Amino acid sequence: MRFLGINAIFHDPAAALVVDGEVVAAAEEERFSRRKHGKRPVAFSAWELPEQAAAWCLQRAGLRAEDLDGVAYSYDPELVRPGTAGLDTGWEDLRTTYARRAPAFLASALPGLDGAKVTFVPHHVAHAASAGLAAPYRRSAVLVCDGRGEAVSHLAGVYRDGDLSVLAAQELPHSLGLMYEDVTAHLGFQRSSDEYKVMALAAYGEPRHLGELRELIYTTGDGGFHVEPVDWSVYAKAGTGDGRWTAGQADLAAGVQRRLEEVLLELAAWLHERTGERCLTMAGGVALNCVANTRLLREGPFEQVWVQPAAGDAGTALGGALHLARLHSEPVAPMPGAGLGREWTDEELAAWLTTAAVPFRRPADLAAAVAAELAADRIVAWFQGRSEYGPRALGHRSLLAHPGRAANTDRLNAVKGREPFRPVAPMVLAERAGEVFARGPLPSPYMLFVHDVRPGWRDRLPAVTHVDGTARAQTVDRAAEPLLARLLTEFEARTGLPVLVNTSLNTAGRPMVDDPRDALECFGSAPVDLLVLGPYLVRRGEVCSA
Repeated sequence: MRFLGINAIFHDPAAALVVDGEVVAAAEEERFSRRKHGKRPVAFSAWELPEQAAAWCLQRAGLRAEDLDGVAYSYDPELVRPGTAGLDTGWEDLRTTYARRAPAFLASALPGLDGAKVTFVPHHVAHAASAGLAAPYRRSAVLVCDGRGEAVSHLAGVYRDGDLSVLAAQELPHSLGLMYEDVTAHLGFQRSSDEYKVMALAAYGEPRHLGELRELIYTTGDGGFHVEPVDWSVYAKAGTGDGRWTAGQADLAAGVQRRLEEVLLELAAWLHERTGERCLTMAGGVALNCVANTRLLREGPFEQVWVQPAAGDAGTALGGALHLARLHSEPVAPMPGAGLGREWTDEELAAWLTTAAVPFRRPADLAAAVAAELAADRIVAWFQGRSEYGPRALGHRSLLAHPGRAANTDRLNAVKGREPFRPVAPMVLAERAGEVFARGPLPSPYMLFVHDVRPGWRDRLPAVTHVDGTARAQTVDRAAEPLLARLLTEFEARTGLPVLVNTSLNTAGRPMVDDPRDALECFGSAPVDLLVLGPYLVRRGEVCSA
């Protein structure tokens, strides 16, 4: 059977396709529209349908809309409770009206689709399915925390043989995600977009306000929590959004981050006590907080913690499709990885380069040629295979650099137009990771945990070692990613370092590069030395002199 999942309610519109229980395609609309998080200047336009992503998913599988057995929409308007404290009733009415009309909108966007095939899946159930059903476990406890869904902001439950039992859910207005969004905005960053900047800034501060925050943000003993109204200005001046920060702002970030971690640990302990499961699966925007994830694994009661790589709202498209498959008694398989987006053949990539009149060549040994450039301290834009689903570049749409040059952190942040306190991440072969990194899950293919850089490596890897001695490492499986594995091996042969810097291929305010046009535009506008497009190599000097 064939099920399409759609997210189109808060932000990060996306589509995913499940055929006979297998995930065959998933993509975020921003990769097509080039509007990050699906946002336009008008707030309600974040509700846009992922028309291009959905059409591509069908095209990928050779299907038409009428071939679908069902469409999951990851929001159920009938669960909305009008008048919920702290929420704008006008916006809620508009959002609910929009969601109720989603079947008609989808039928219009996907000609041939019968609107009656659209099923509303509760937002947090879709999140839960994107973790519990996509994970490589037949049974697991599942924890979802985000800003909000229809009427709640959290779900705790357990998946056993594909069936979900919900054990707790926290009603709005109490929300860990909205609390973190509030402090993000207070610090001068963009709400529902820049929360990871708060996590990065926290490493520069001391949690001086932790005692007061514990009185305002606390668990309730029944699997839920309360977040009392917080006047953030009492703790730090508002940020200016220009990349500068004060010690007080860093201290506030540190306190909020620490309190979030503590509350998640308490929620996990409650969930473990009631399920006895060994594995915890997680989704929701809060699950993208890799520092909190790592503390959950280190100090929490679960032996394994697995986070879905598109854990934010985009992932509810995947979860909705998987949930609908289960409702139709389909057995579902774990997701095959994050590379679920678009790809191009070598011939198609060559045609793009030829059309753009860009000089290019095809090295006999691509990995060796690129490793030599990286060893010479050049920055490489790397475009290979299917694009990633979720916010992390995992070696398909990446900027790569030398990790042994301390200046490369600032250099890459300048290329991308990012704040100078933002760290960049390392990638390493899975079998070598334990030599370099400690106190974090290995393997770690989705870059959703932090690891301590072993003391003997910190001075050797300054570009990827954050101020607190950690790094958000990505491990590379040699069988799954043979070209990346060869690149890492060739780089080590030249430098003695088994690690490369890996950050997303984009610039500030733009979505991650997805198609060849995006790659060429990014290469043309950013100070990047080399573009590797499939098997082809483009040098900036050759382009400029052509």
